[in-house]
Amino acid sequence: MTRKKVESPPRDPNGMFSGMVVFFVGTGVMSLRLQIWKRKLLQMGAMFNDQFTENVTHVFAKDANLLLEKFDKELLIRTKAKFLAYQWLEDSLIQGEKASEDLYVLSLQSGGGESLSPKADNDGHSDNDGHSRVTLKKSRISAEDAKNSCPRHVNDNKDRVDPRDTKSASSLASHSSSPEATSPEAIHALNKPVGTSDSSSLYKPPDLNRNITQIFGKLLNIYRALGDDRRSFSYYKAIPVIEKLPFKIESVDQVKHLPSIGKSMQDHIQEIVTTGKLSKLEHFEKDEKVKTISLFGEVWGVGPSTALKLYEKGHRTLDDLRNEESLTRSQRIGLKYFDDIQTRIQRHEVKEMERLLQKVGEEILPGVIVVCGGSYRRGMASCGDMDIVITHPDRKSFISDIYLKSMIVLLRSFSHEGFLPKFVRRLKEIEFLREDLVFTVHSTEGTDSGVDTYFGLCTYPGRELRHRIDLKVYPRDIYAFGLIAWTGNDVLNRRLRLLAESKGFLLDDTGLYPATHSSAGKRTKGSASMKFETEKQVFEFLGFPALEPNERNL
Repeated sequence: MTRKKVESPPRDPNGMFSGMVVFFVGTGVMSLRLQIWKRKLLQMGAMFNDQFTENVTHVFAKDANLLLEKFDKELLIRTKAKFLAYQWLEDSLIQGEKASEDLYVLSLQSGGGESLSPKADNDGHSDNDGHSRVTLKKSRISAEDAKNSCPRHVNDNKDRVDPRDTKSASSLASHSSSPEATSPEAIHALNKPVGTSDSSSLYKPPDLNRNITQIFGKLLNIYRALGDDRRSFSYYKAIPVIEKLPFKIESVDQVKHLPSIGKSMQDHIQEIVTTGKLSKLEHFEKDEKVKTISLFGEVWGVGPSTALKLYEKGHRTLDDLRNEESLTRSQRIGLKYFDDIQTRIQRHEVKEMERLLQKVGEEILPGVIVVCGGSYRRGMASCGDMDIVITHPDRKSFISDIYLKSMIVLLRSFSHEGFLPKFVRRLKEIEFLREDLVFTVHSTEGTDSGVDTYFGLCTYPGRELRHRIDLKVYPRDIYAFGLIAWTGNDVLNRRLRLLAESKGFLLDDTGLYPATHSSAGKRTKGSASMKFETEKQVFEFLGFPALEPNERNL
């Protein structure tokens, strides 16, 4: 059967990049990424030159040194072309309009490897070399994307901003040439102890305005609890813009030029900077409806619409809900153990439970890999719950030949198939798993990318206090995506999703898919994901710093 070729969108001569004549310095950049950028430029009105000629208006390079290695400096000074970092293309595609070129100009005077020579911020803050430390992005995503950017959960509880875990609101194609066989290096990377770091320097966003982002995070959660997607989404977009500023905001004049910071947001910032608080938040925190709906939304399985319906029925306390007939079985469990679930789990206890899970897993399937993700893997002192990500390094562990009527029938299954039901059964026998919330098995049916899922409640050995636990079993070839998504944090997942979309892909916990367009014009996932052995390979393909887990508390 001949595969139908996916048609590219027609070229728009009046598109965003019309009037530009572009030349690429491809050194240091993956050829596939260059192809994607070239295609996007042409589709949106630009012309492309394979040689650096006089009519070229824009030259893109990874950094100034690579540009100077390619061309004589005097030649570059004489030309009228602008020299920009590729990041300009990334950010322009993300925000749906041309980013300010001044922020991405490659300095021909550096000679020291600096990638950018942007203008300093309004307050005059810059690095010692005069270069601004960040570029400002404008997120152009829908409210629906905001809801779905994290790993798939049954309700919105995990999307809530918790200052102990995150510093902001929650956010997370073609064929790969990477080898199919699992390499010893890849297995070593999977089993590497948590907290080790191979990177030479830590990735630390400035985070100088937490007084503002924490208040905005609370407002985001309140509006989400009220089901107000439009307002919650406005804070969702504003928080990452503010959190990465390299200066402390002292006046609203410093942020008037920033994307996603409109007049209303500017007024909020001015009030916070002036008084240290926000009257709007204080009003919400005293409002009975807001407090009640937010409280109900903390019950596992209860989303904004259900919380609102419960309020409209006259319920005001958790005790009121105990006789509510409309609650599902899972919601009743969440209500019964509400106080338990709200209790943080100390890091040393999570570590012991992770060891227990690995031990039980090995008894069922030798070589199985069990990793606790989430805030634990990111090195936090305590966790709200446990996100357990599981796989097996052997893709083809069970293969046997059966001779039947002189024919060889090859029976092939994957190592992870059938593991989760046995795992759950054994964990119940030892009274580790106590109550079930969600249990789905897709690996044996070949659905939902073959990912098996269990959500439930567990207990630390010797105690009755319930904790939330999620078990996700991934096929080995998409395990890296699951590990990234379930490690987080939500800010990182959101940034990676946006970055993938700017390159023509859709990213989730099951893979990186080429984005296609349905007949209705909606972006959908292609049929096959790219294959990567490790998280590092995913980061590198997307052009994002390969952060160690303890560097992902963005």
